[in-house]
Amino acid sequence: MAVNRIHTPCIGVCSTVFGDTVCRGCCRFSHEVVHWNGYTNEEKQIVWKRLNLLLCQVVDNYFVVTDAARLAAEMDFQNLRYQTQLSPQGWVPELLKAAGKQQIPYDRFGLRALPPSRGLLPRELYDQISAECHALARAHYDRSYARPVTLAAELTELAAREKGLI
Repeated sequence: MAVNRIHTPCIGVCSTVFGDTVCRGCCRFSHEVVHWNGYTNEEKQIVWKRLNLLLCQVVDNYFVVTDAARLAAEMDFQNLRYQTQLSPQGWVPELLKAAGKQQIPYDRFGLRALPPSRGLLPRELYDQISAECHALARAHYDRSYARPVTLAAELTELAAREKGLI
């Protein structure tokens, strides 16, 4: 019997072990990293969907995927790992990382480079895209998880002031 297993987004660069609330490698939140193996497939798909939207939002500023089938075929030919749970835009960072300082004939990979990507080496683009994804993931985390804690602290302080405790 085949098990329909949803793979982890982990890329082996986990920074949550050092106290980051958002992983610098895969952009998952620390609680998602910790609880991943206990998540249902539906919960895992929700995480993947958020990561995919994040990657698409950032990569779309730098590239247009003109031929997703060609991108997949070329990445397969180059033996480059890519997550099939992601849209083709989500595969682009892996291509950039693998290329390093070598120039890439983007059109051969079914990509069209947009002006913000021109003049940058693939590794520089990878680093920039990764940093932007992490910043957006961090902002999402702060807005969705950290802010309510701040709000609760503010409400507690306000209540204490009203009662004359501080």
